[in-house]
Amino acid sequence: MIWRAVSAKPALSWSRQRELLLDRGLTIARDDDCEKFLASENYYRFAGYARYFQRAPHHGDDAFLPGTTFEQIRAVYDADRLLRELLSAQLARVEILLRSHTAYVIALSHGPRGRYLQESFYAAAGDHERTVESAFRDIKRSKERHILRFAAAGDQELFGQLPVWSAVEAWSFGTLSKCIERGDAGRLAAQVAASLGVAKSGFAYRVRALVYLRNRCAHHGRLWHHSVIDAGPTPNNVRAKAKRLAGQFAPRSVFDVVASLDDIVLRGTEAAPLLPALVDEFAADVEFWGGLALPISPRDHVTD
Repeated sequence: MIWRAVSAKPALSWSRQRELLLDRGLTIARDDDCEKFLASENYYRFAGYARYFQRAPHHGDDAFLPGTTFEQIRAVYDADRLLRELLSAQLARVEILLRSHTAYVIALSHGPRGRYLQESFYAAAGDHERTVESAFRDIKRSKERHILRFAAAGDQELFGQLPVWSAVEAWSFGTLSKCIERGDAGRLAAQVAASLGVAKSGFAYRVRALVYLRNRCAHHGRLWHHSVIDAGPTPNNVRAKAKRLAGQFAPRSVFDVVASLDDIVLRGTEAAPLLPALVDEFAADVEFWGGLALPISPRDHVTD
């Protein structure tokens, strides 16, 4: 029944999409600007933000709250896009940092070749893909010369001679995270954390949170009013320092992951912390800032 109701929605032209917003009570200053925006950004993506300005969308009431404007929602949308761009740059730095320290720890403690590509090197992954399979898959699909020269004439056994500092460059961030979490029978995470000079407790889960946020940014996912599913255990002292700068924020908020991100980046790079820049850029926008610090579901803002 639910599927039939959803699939029955008709396809709408850009102008009809704009008219639908008008019918629901949204004020639009310039029709052309609205239609161009919907054509370039997708009505469905815009609707994810618009729900927070509607009365009770989860109960079928899509009417906009009185006084809501298209420009108001677009301002939040554009701020969210800028936030993803800023985050992506900082996440790229920490990804490279983690590749470097992971390769360094493995090479010094277990040798640069062979061992890291043995199944026995990794803790069991439960029902998930075996970590060594993820590592081999990413290596084998690489087209980089520094990888291909270890697979001459299709002899995959030559990958056993591939040094780990080369292999980590072929791994996805997700595979790198699995390696950190499960490597050396589950001990590698603490070793990489020690190499970086950050807290060992929960480090693998902090890395997992960074992977989650990086993937969400890469796929242009909404960060405003989004609770991070794979939220890592940000150390209390790191969180407290961040709250002195940014104010209160929820444990599963984007800010909590940013605090963890800054802590790791500052230990191993010369990059500036990201959170102060976010405060300067966004804190004055109460609506946007509040949706980042204390994310809620659109179900939670139902009006009477």
